[in-house]
Amino acid sequence: MHKQVKISKGLDINLKGKPALKIAEAPRSSKYVVKPTEFYGINPRLSVKVGDHVEAGQPLFYHKYIDKIKFTSPVSGTVEDIIRGERRKILKIVIKADAEDTYKSFKVSNPEQLDKTQILDLLLESGLFATIKQRPYDLIANPDDNPKAIFVSTYDSAPLGVDYAFALKNKMKAFENGLKALKKLTEGKVYLIVNGETASDFDKLNDIEIVKAFGPHPVGNVSVSIEKFEPINKGDRIWTVNPADVALIGDFFETGRYNPTRNIALAGSKVKAPMYYTIKAGADMTDFLKDKLVDDDVRIISGNVLTGANITKDKILNFYDNEVTVIPLGKKSRFLGWMPFLAENRKSFYNFGFTKKQLDIDANMYGEERAFVMNEELESVMPLDIYPVHLLKAALLGDVEKMEQLGILEVAPEDFALLDYISSSKIDTQELIRKGLDIMQVEMG
Repeated sequence: MHKQVKISKGLDINLKGKPALKIAEAPRSSKYVVKPTEFYGINPRLSVKVGDHVEAGQPLFYHKYIDKIKFTSPVSGTVEDIIRGERRKILKIVIKADAEDTYKSFKVSNPEQLDKTQILDLLLESGLFATIKQRPYDLIANPDDNPKAIFVSTYDSAPLGVDYAFALKNKMKAFENGLKALKKLTEGKVYLIVNGETASDFDKLNDIEIVKAFGPHPVGNVSVSIEKFEPINKGDRIWTVNPADVALIGDFFETGRYNPTRNIALAGSKVKAPMYYTIKAGADMTDFLKDKLVDDDVRIISGNVLTGANITKDKILNFYDNEVTVIPLGKKSRFLGWMPFLAENRKSFYNFGFTKKQLDIDANMYGEERAFVMNEELESVMPLDIYPVHLLKAALLGDVEKMEQLGILEVAPEDFALLDYISSSKIDTQELIRKGLDIMQVEMG
């Protein structure tokens, strides 16, 4: 009997530009970029220099404080540039790709024949351990921890979210293999969250805790299921992995190669023909996107519209993302723009209930920052058992004791993305929660 999680609080945002269920091969990019800034909390130390030739799977840098956590090249090629920012902070490692990849070879076997230490060593050496995050703090996991459970959500309930049942349809063998590896990393359970409204190949998997999720976004976020089935107590560690990365792990244990190729969704109202493409993480998509957009008045996002990063300028597919969304930039101003319930594209929340009409939301902020108003608008879309405004104010003050009491260890910035969408304050709640988690990590270790 499958477990279930149901929520009523939340909001489904019906956007134009849903990707068609078909896949095409994206052309190989001439350069690939790895950004250490994507790996939050990592203090990078370089393993290469400009001019070095690297194989796919060869380390580019490692974590200064946990040096066995390595970050490897997605392709073979020559290190063309290392771009630094203030105080010589490493921002980007640019690799000019070879015409065809050569791979660093790893000695692997069936995960069922390996123990936890062997699996961890292989994941660390290949760079795939970076795909595993931990709660609390929403950072790359510490390989020395013993997680009490591992959660994988195949239900992307965000606007224009990836249909993993389709995107991984031709990778189910690798996905199952990846789950076998993850099961060796915990003495607890591995939970697989699926869309309860539709049947898929994920429902047929054995020896796994399947959770059927029902309700509006953010029901697909792992925090919702963690709170119900494995609530986080002081000292607990829970690991989370994206389903596409589970397939990458499984493929690695079959081939002995690090090959971060994904089926990503190219979605949004500014895409001529939204659909799925096979592409490698870190690819420069400048040429790829040229003939696929309606016009140039766009915001290009690596990820979804609620949590993704603006890549309009550099057009690099980020390491963790399985989606690229393109929406109108929204340069036009509107009279009384600060009043969200007058905005045509936001009536799904503010006009007395939800709507099935497809919306064409742009990137316009419609106003500037203002004070939080205690009107319960944020609570209306927060399904977790927390008081969001009180928690955000505690994070703003850096009050460690209050943040712990209000449940900051149970959340991640993505759980506050809907609050950013509906909030009339314009305060970046995801950024506030990230800062609060950073403070908690320093204080609690």
